[in-house]
Amino acid sequence: MLYNLAIVIYDLLVHFAAPFSRKPRKMMKGHWVVYELLRQQVEKGEQYIWFHAASLGEFEQGRPLIEMIREKYPDYKILLTFFSPSGYEVRKHYRGADIVCYLPFDKPRNVKKFLDIANPCMAFFIKYEFWKNYLDELHKRRIPVYSVSSIFRRDQIFFKWYGGTYRNVLKDFDHLFVQNEASKRYLSKIGICRVTVVGDTRFDRVLQIREEAKDLPLVKMFKGDNAFTFVAGSSWGPDEDLFLEYFNTHPEMKLIIAPHVIDENHLVEIISKLKRPYVRYTRADEKNVLKVDCLIIDCFGLLSSIYRYGEVAYIGGGFGVGIHNTLEAAVYGIPVIFGPKYQKFMEAIRLLEAKGAYSIKDYHELKTLLDRFQADDVFMRETGANAGYYVTSNAGATEKIMHMINF
Repeated sequence: MLYNLAIVIYDLLVHFAAPFSRKPRKMMKGHWVVYELLRQQVEKGEQYIWFHAASLGEFEQGRPLIEMIREKYPDYKILLTFFSPSGYEVRKHYRGADIVCYLPFDKPRNVKKFLDIANPCMAFFIKYEFWKNYLDELHKRRIPVYSVSSIFRRDQIFFKWYGGTYRNVLKDFDHLFVQNEASKRYLSKIGICRVTVVGDTRFDRVLQIREEAKDLPLVKMFKGDNAFTFVAGSSWGPDEDLFLEYFNTHPEMKLIIAPHVIDENHLVEIISKLKRPYVRYTRADEKNVLKVDCLIIDCFGLLSSIYRYGEVAYIGGGFGVGIHNTLEAAVYGIPVIFGPKYQKFMEAIRLLEAKGAYSIKDYHELKTLLDRFQADDVFMRETGANAGYYVTSNAGATEKIMHMINF
């Protein structure tokens, strides 16, 4: 079967790449110990609810559901698996789960071995996770399995004339909790009817993040009392070319940059484009932070708390493969700006429709927009209020899912 062949080939490629690249190497090390880890940590007689997330973004999407189950049904244990090292390495010590490990490659032998040891009483796959052999085996074993915050588009393989095998995979789910009505319509056309539109659990998550936001005294001191502060999150080179040009010629504004890639080469590249005083966050103190106009965040884990200090947020990635998380900024009720490649992100489309965000395709459009935000306080506040309302009005997906699960 082509699917199983593709999995075998992918497994081989990861093995071949492991000696030369850190990410595949970490993945292989995690896979080598996964069964032993499970044997040591799975407690006999306990009931495990299994959550699978591809990476960090999907984990954050599923996190409100994990934590609500933890709170309301403490007798259940939580097993959390990741496919990507970028998810596992960051969350391997997550206290909301009893066991955290990699998911072995979706080969029939691996699947049976994993499920024999873990023996979950139910499973949740977050967003785009459709592993055929795992889903088939869960279905055979009559273990309830749910898709959470999934979203479907017409161009996906499920809806192609040659997508029969993949359509059958969707039938393994006991229920699909989808983000929008369009997803439900597409699924209905191929005979998948156990579907409920609940929205996106990410709205619940960003509201949680806002409540838990860290107080960052150095960032607060840098901002000062009245400065117009522009926060650029998850930025890439093409994004930085635009907003740095504006920043360099507008002394009335301050800039906080949290680049997506934090390595020395990229930081040096950013610094080479700056024509105003700056300091890196890891080298900032109470004295030098007052003398600079640009704060470069050169560490991880602060961005979602930093947006609260901005008047306007810029989300990077829109000149590459696609924008990053817009909701983490919008939840603070500030205007959001991003580049032209946002079409695959429903929340970005809806933010634009709600007039809580604006997309720009070049420097002229960015300049026009930022000039208007600075000159027209009412426009800036209304845009921010629209962004904040969009988030709060779409919360509640986690509660809806909870009401439909039989524990």
